Amino acid sequence: METTNPPSGSTRSWWGWGRTDRALPDSECTGLAALLPGLPATPLPVPDVRSLALAPPRVRPPAGLARLLSDDPAVRAGHTYGKAYRDVVRALRGDLAAAPDLVAFPRTETELVDLLDWAGSRNVAAIPYGGGSSVVGGVEYRGDSHAGVLTLDLSAMDRVLEVDTVSRAARIQAGVLGPALEARLREITGGPGADGGSGLTLRHFPQSFEFSTLGGWLATRAGGHYATQYQHIDDLVESMRVVTPAGVSESWRLPGSGAGPSPDRLFLGSEGTLGVITEAWMRLQDRPVHKASASVSFTSFDAAVEAVRAIAQSGLQPANCRLLDPGEAAVSGVADDGTSVLVLGVESAHRPVGERLAEVTGIAADHGGLVRTSEGAGDRGRDGTEGAVGAWRSAFLRMPYVRDGLARMSAITETFETACTWDRAPALIEEVRTGIGAAVEEVTGRPGMINCRFTHAYPDGPAPYFTVIATGRRGSEIAMWDEIKTAAMETLTRHGATVTHHHAVGRDHRPGYDRQRPEPFALALRAAKSALDPAGVLNPGVLVDAPRLPERDGPGHAG
Repeated sequence: METTNPPSGSTRSWWGWGRTDRALPDSECTGLAALLPGLPATPLPVPDVRSLALAPPRVRPPAGLARLLSDDPAVRAGHTYGKAYRDVVRALRGDLAAAPDLVAFPRTETELVDLLDWAGSRNVAAIPYGGGSSVVGGVEYRGDSHAGVLTLDLSAMDRVLEVDTVSRAARIQAGVLGPALEARLREITGGPGADGGSGLTLRHFPQSFEFSTLGGWLATRAGGHYATQYQHIDDLVESMRVVTPAGVSESWRLPGSGAGPSPDRLFLGSEGTLGVITEAWMRLQDRPVHKASASVSFTSFDAAVEAVRAIAQSGLQPANCRLLDPGEAAVSGVADDGTSVLVLGVESAHRPVGERLAEVTGIAADHGGLVRTSEGAGDRGRDGTEGAVGAWRSAFLRMPYVRDGLARMSAITETFETACTWDRAPALIEEVRTGIGAAVEEVTGRPGMINCRFTHAYPDGPAPYFTVIATGRRGSEIAMWDEIKTAAMETLTRHGATVTHHHAVGRDHRPGYDRQRPEPFALALRAAKSALDPAGVLNPGVLVDAPRLPERDGPGHAG
């Protein structure tokens, strides 16, 4: 079979987050061991991907599709898992039992239809794959009810097809990575605007921005960096085009509609189990040119929470409103004095933002906060050094690499995020700190670190994000992680908090999602799965269980 190299290049890490040249060296991994007593003295080695023995492919496609497919072991290994903690540990141990049999790189919608037709006719599971940054088991096949597994890598479908500058929207293919998308928009629409702007932007920047795609954002209802207004990709969708085994769904371009349930809402967050998103019309915005930021310290975390609530309910809508508790502030290098820190930012494409920043920081000060820094667009202090906001941003982007370094030292590093109403937030946060803290100590035999930050803030509630760091036992890391994860989901359920605010459901969050959704909705979702994917091959096990059907010999139909 012809071997096809992935279009995205060769510098991506096959086993961990991001790029290989940014991974922590062994010496830095060992230095992390000082954070927790009882860790091994040396890190787990990174396997040579070419030395791993993968099972031979169980299926072979017709000759007409071979040019789109790769059975290269390194390509298959790199598409086995996402980037969750348990994915990283299994990859480090060379456990690639779940590797797909084949990886496809369709370049057109017609080729995608042909691949889905073949998969449906041969009972081959088809798993859509964007940037592979899932941290919830969203791109990993689990089970044994299919004849083989085909990963559909959409990275070759990566163009900006059309831009409507009048309506400020663009038609974009699903496989484009974040940086390439913004670069293309700047190329097409850049230059001074009528109001002093510099072109158009999608303005959606999740932490995974560099390594995730538009299709992935849409399929998982991704949350962006901005903490208020347009937090989720949902807000930016004008229309979508989705290929399903039952046909192609394309919604109309409309600024709004009251015509029944929204077809786009069916596929937003569907995580590849109902269809494959191929392109979308996305709402654009003028690129901001005026920016200002500040950090505010609080001696009381409870007072800081009240300040965030007041800001979220003020209507000022700061672009950034991230609250870090003392542990999170210390880990991020923002503060080491035991204070909580609120990171604030405002921006505009049209007018200076100093007065608005003063209003936002004024609310924080009214709740006992001390404005520590006030920084301009470059996020640097007045003395030219990196300020608290810049330090937080640097740590924010580097943290996944630190997570991988800790995983190599057999530390347990788990994160889980949620959202709840303001009235329930204090009790939830307290139970996580005490209850999950107790679970960590029971599982690991030692106290762990449990930090909290608010990633997003709504008028009616925050989105708390928790980080757990604990001493693991080499060889038992995944079992320990699973126990802590289960305890976390049970805690969220008891408090009526969502099982995920922006990480998605995947396979890891299925138990919590099954409890969260109403049963009549689950019934409708299962019916939609059966209608759109009658062979049950699209990303099996995500969101709903598809009935196992006998293998069919005849051709399928995808559009």
